[in-house]
Amino acid sequence: MSPNALLQDPPVVSDAHFSPEQFDRAVMTTYGRFPIALERGEGCRVWDTDGKAYLDCVAGIATCTLGHAHPALVKALSHQIQKLHHVSNLYYIPEQGALAQWIVDHSCGDRVFFCNSGAEANEAAIKLARKYAHDVQEIKRPVILTANASFHGRTLATITATGQTKYQKGFEPLVPGFEYVPYNDLQALENAIADIDEGDRRVGAVLLEPLQGEGGVRPGDLAYFQGVRKVCDENGLLLILDEVQVGMGRTGKVWGYENLGIEPDVFTSAKGLGGGIPIGAMVCKSSCDVLQPGNHASTFGGNPFACAAGLAVAQVLESEGLLANAQERGEQLRASLSAIAVQYPQHIAEVRGWGLINGVVLNDETELTSINIVKAAMDVGLLLVPAGPKVVRFVPPLVITAAEIEEAVQKFGEAIAAVG
Repeated sequence: MSPNALLQDPPVVSDAHFSPEQFDRAVMTTYGRFPIALERGEGCRVWDTDGKAYLDCVAGIATCTLGHAHPALVKALSHQIQKLHHVSNLYYIPEQGALAQWIVDHSCGDRVFFCNSGAEANEAAIKLARKYAHDVQEIKRPVILTANASFHGRTLATITATGQTKYQKGFEPLVPGFEYVPYNDLQALENAIADIDEGDRRVGAVLLEPLQGEGGVRPGDLAYFQGVRKVCDENGLLLILDEVQVGMGRTGKVWGYENLGIEPDVFTSAKGLGGGIPIGAMVCKSSCDVLQPGNHASTFGGNPFACAAGLAVAQVLESEGLLANAQERGEQLRASLSAIAVQYPQHIAEVRGWGLINGVVLNDETELTSINIVKAAMDVGLLLVPAGPKVVRFVPPLVITAAEIEEAVQKFGEAIAAVG
């Protein structure tokens, strides 16, 4: 039977409906799931198994760059799965080379390591920083500084890098070699570098998000990041930026660091890179590329299927003007959400963000939580995601239209009215 014949009659797995009780008996309950099951999507809309439609301003948490079932992604992946979907990194993979070249051509980086997720990309950056510390900086016990309220992943090393104790509790002992400083506070960073200088234990790298996503959609200050770059240069430290949530056009620029007027030595990407297909990347300048054969690897990293997805996303990002759309729709969204904030000052303190990653910050005094609002929005057909207990996050696909932004804001207003 030919591959084309198989495509005409795929296995019907989506008709297998499970009750929440059945689901939870088979799947580990590591998520607090909302009580809906999504089965299909198109553009910025998804439908649940009961046929109810939702405007999707979650996009798989800033992942579905092109929305759902985008023709370019469908075409690229359908073509690739019929040709070659996986081989080992023991061989050259043309699609991987092409995607790496696109990233290099559109960033400050020189070389790319591919993996499967943001956590893995950050793990690769941590390993690179430690190897660089030993080989180049001559530090026996290197320390990586990260920020309070940061989020870098769920592996043991990346939850240690994450400056939020709620993700670390119960998983001690944590990985040594990390210390935390307040975000957007340059003096605190300089003090930490001086305080940690203890002979063979010194700071080797600084790991920051250009905008803190899980930490409440908090954009980095321009002066702070320019100061961090200067401090790293003066002390011979690597500056690593976690672009997992803000990269690939999410902020209206290809990379979040472009909003800050600096270049990192290393940055990481995932989420939007594959438009929903699992892929991650660690990108570095050649000056700090110290990893050699055998130092690091990934079985699935950069396979032909995932890289075909990444190439499709990259091409559409340019051909459909999605950077400009993210900027324009982001400005529209923030202006409209700010108008709602004026209507409900007892509940909403601030609207902040870049491009199409935006947060509605709730007043500390209000009894409302982000979960309250997310649930109310779901009732009126709008999907949103919390960014902590007091921030509601809007991260729609980058293909969202002006009319859909208007609809999202209208539904958000209905949700606020319902809970307020």
